[in-house]
Amino acid sequence: MTKRLVALAGDGIGPEIMSGTLEVLQQLSQKFQFEYELEEHLLGGCAIDQLGIPLPESTLTACKNAHAILLGAIGGPKWQMAPVRPEQGLLKLRHSLKLFANIRPTKVLPEMVKLSPLKPAIIENTDFIIVRELTGGIYFGEPRILDTDSATDTLVYTQSEIENIAHVAFQLAKTRRYKVTSVDKENVLASSKLWRRTIEAVAKQYPEVELEHLLVDACSMKLIQNPQQFDVIVTENLFGDILSDEASMLPGSLGLSPSASLGQHGLRLYEPIHGSAPDIAGQNKANPFGMLLSLSMCLRETFELSHVADMLETCIQQLIAQNHTTEDLNGQHTTHDIFKLVKQYIKEA
Repeated sequence: MTKRLVALAGDGIGPEIMSGTLEVLQQLSQKFQFEYELEEHLLGGCAIDQLGIPLPESTLTACKNAHAILLGAIGGPKWQMAPVRPEQGLLKLRHSLKLFANIRPTKVLPEMVKLSPLKPAIIENTDFIIVRELTGGIYFGEPRILDTDSATDTLVYTQSEIENIAHVAFQLAKTRRYKVTSVDKENVLASSKLWRRTIEAVAKQYPEVELEHLLVDACSMKLIQNPQQFDVIVTENLFGDILSDEASMLPGSLGLSPSASLGQHGLRLYEPIHGSAPDIAGQNKANPFGMLLSLSMCLRETFELSHVADMLETCIQQLIAQNHTTEDLNGQHTTHDIFKLVKQYIKEA
């Protein structure tokens, strides 16, 4: 079956990393003889500029009809004071498509050890996944009120929301090293008390998987102190947002981290986690590895082409090992250089 893809380049460095990634996808499809249909649509600040809203109905409709979505990045200071911000479009997209689980792998390969800010003995063999609940919690709670001298945000979770994300984490752990670390703030928050109670109930259905609990502040410390101890980390929306950004620096740069957001009916959204990086947008400096690794996740999980994903990942590993990297990884190459090297590798493979 021909897969239907929607590409959302977005803002900042998004268009730069998306255009090259789509060229790589086209080259891979020709080499490995697979087909796909592609539509490109607006999301975020670019949609606000052209249409006045961050998530146009045409974009949402296309995404609902897709098998997978590739997202570049959204947002930037240009829209910071706008009545409607680009991020609201992404939140609405996640909610509308029921993209409830965000999967963020952090794997430090031997080639990456030299790039990490941590000592080799600490960072070597780090390989874990953060499973972040994506459609509940404080980002979606109501009421949300901003007054002149006070503000209110509401944190709400239901048992069913926690059960859904817990099953994703435990099932993922069964494909790895059979360990789940649940992260909460149970000593303070009522929502975390429900979180821990529900996680423990779900864990009884997976007796072969080890379960441990960590408070979020302790987890943030242990990610730096001993990241090798983790296998699958599951946590709520806000904590997952913060911890996954912390974890993304373990390999040495935000630009190396892909992610996938899972829907309840098979739809997946793939994106790098680095954001729009407006300070380097349009300067040919963006690191495209995170976007390319997100494409690799798409090839593996949506296209079910593991051999193609393996080849692309091997290519990236070799480029890093040979110091063919962008400035954020102490390299001298431009964004265009990296895409050229990737396409040359595919041609010769």
